[in-house]
Formats: sequence, C-alpha cells, structure tokens
Amino acid sequence: MARLRHHGILASFLGLVAAPTLAASLYLFAVAEDQYASTVGFSVRSEDMSSALSMLGGGLASLGIGSSGSASDSDILYQFIQSQELVQRIDQKLDLRRIYSRPAFDPVFAFDPDGQIEDLVEYWRRMVRISYDSNTGLIELRVHAFDPRDAQAVAAAILEESTRMINDLSAIARSDATRYALEELEKAVSRLRDQRVAMTEFRSRTQIVDPSADIQAQMGLLNTLQQQLAEASIDINLLRQTTQPNDPRIAQNERRIAVIEELIQREREKFGMGGTGSGSEASTYSTLIAEYERLSVDLEFAQNAYVAALTNHDAAIAEAQRMNRYLATYVSPTLAQQSLYPQRGLLALMTGGLTLLVWAIGMLIYYSVRDRR
Repeated sequence: MARLRHHGILASFLGLVAAPTLAASLYLFAVAEDQYASTVGFSVRSEDMSSALSMLGGGLASLGIGSSGSASDSDILYQFIQSQELVQRIDQKLDLRRIYSRPAFDPVFAFDPDGQIEDLVEYWRRMVRISYDSNTGLIELRVHAFDPRDAQAVAAAILEESTRMINDLSAIARSDATRYALEELEKAVSRLRDQRVAMTEFRSRTQIVDPSADIQAQMGLLNTLQQQLAEASIDINLLRQTTQPNDPRIAQNERRIAVIEELIQREREKFGMGGTGSGSEASTYSTLIAEYERLSVDLEFAQNAYVAALTNHDAAIAEAQRMNRYLATYVSPTLAQQSLYPQRGLLALMTGGLTLLVWAIGMLIYYSVRDRR
C-alpha cells in the first residue's frame, strides 16, 4: 500500500512538475523565436523664458529653462503610449500585424494577423514595456520585435508620435491662454468702432465738430451783444437827460437797443435759456452739449478699454510663447545586436518553480485530509 502511494506521488510529480517544465523548455528552446529589444528614453520638459521687459526691469538678465517636466503631461504621455490611438497610428505607418506575426509558428509569442484592433492593443502592451518614474517624469521604453530593425523602427515611431502629441498639447495650451484675451480684444474693437461711428453721425447731423468750441464762440458773441446793449442803454439815458424828447437820436438808439435785445434773446434760445424755438432750432445747445458729452465719455471709455484689451492680448501671447513644452530624448532608439528575449532559462525555471509549488501545496492538502481520516 505504501509503495502504491509512493508510485502515485511520483506519477503526480512527473505529470504536474516534470512534464510541464519539460514541455515549456522544449517550446522555449525549440519553437519560440528570438526577440530583440530597442530601448528609448525621454521626458516632457517645460521651457520658461523670461521676457525682455522683465529682464530690463529686474536689472539683471535672467533666462531660465525649467529642469523638471510637467508631471501631468508625463502622465498623459504614459497613457497615450498604451492607447489604441497610438497603436492604430503606428500600425498604419509600419504594419504592426506584419512585424509581429512574422514567425511561421509561435502561438505563444507571435500575434495572430486575423486578430482585431483590441487584440493588437493587448499584444502591444506585452511587447512594449514602459518604465515611468512619476517623481522625475522620466519614461523609458523597451520595445520587443522579432527583428532588431523592426524593434528600432517601432521605438522611433513611438518617439515621433509622442513628440507630435506633446506639440499638440503645447498648441492647445497656447490657444487656450490667448483665446479669452482675443475675445476681449475683439469686443473692445467692436465697441470702439461703434462709438466712432456714433460720433461721426453726430457731427454729420449737427454740422458741429466740437460743440464746446462752438459754444465758446457763441458765448463770446453773447457777451459782446450784452456789452453793446449796456453801451446803448447808457447812450440813450444820456440823450434823454441832455436833449428834447423828440430828438431823432433817441428813437435811433431805441431801435438799436431793440435789435440788440432781439439778438440776445435768439442767442439765449440757442442755449435753452429762454424760448422754445421751432423745427431744427428746437435742439438747443444744452441738448447738443449733453449728447456730445455722452458720446465723448463713451468714446473715451471705448478707447481705454481697447488699449487695455490690446495690452492684455499682447501679454497673453508673450506669456504663451515663453511657456513651451517639448520632448527631451535622453536615450535614442537603440539597435540590438543580439537576442536577449525571451529569457528562456528564466522562463523555464519559473515554470518549474510554479508547478513545483502547486504540486507541493497539493501534496500538503492530500496528507492533511488523509491524516484527519
């Protein structure tokens, strides 16, 4: 009975440990194709250049280039390298199905050319190993292929597409930084244009370029008329005291006074100081001045808003141009000279160790159950 049990243990060992390990070793050393690896390393860098104005204002030339990449950009790039979009781009460029299905028979390590894009993405994640340090932002790739030049070509394509993606991110960031300033500038330009049109229409309608200057002239005329009225009043009083009541000079001065008073009344009506006028004369100078001042204030406000919006827009553009992302490559795609993968000895040893562990656990369970009986 003990001998039978020992034969059973030996048979289980041969079936669960020796046979799988031997089969895996035969497959790895006799069937599996050699794989070559190309290494490429890069990081996202951010360049921050101080403007000339800040250098002059500070009195010292300061030109700084950021030494650390943007962690968020590196995270985006890390996910992008594993995305279906990148796999599709490189597949269209290099034909990944042809590259990875080249072995005539290798059902474990080769790709089935009839597989869908989801299968290709899953296989891609097996053949492109990513090492990413979130603290430094460094990304290192090890690209596997069955030909060293194919591995180098795939690594170079990943580097090219990653550079394009970072450039697109930079363009989007610059566009976002300047879009709001551009919208404000366009509104300020439109407001300034409308106010200038309104001022031109006012001047065309009233035939007055500057009502304040015109009013000064009218006030001068009114003051002159009032002075002449005072002089005429003095003259007629002197005549009444020194001449006969029927002296013709008295009547002449009375007519002169009446004419001056009529002119003064007309001038006052223009200022809205008396009378109502009719037709176009109903628009008194006080109304014109109020309208002109309103238009002047609106025009000045629009001009100041335009200057401020233009300054903000130029500052936004300058700031966007100073902040720039780029992909810094510290390891260019390498060309392998010998096959290091698959690691046949390590895989065979891992297969043997795993099956041995499973067999040992099974034996422990078996004897534990047997002893309880």
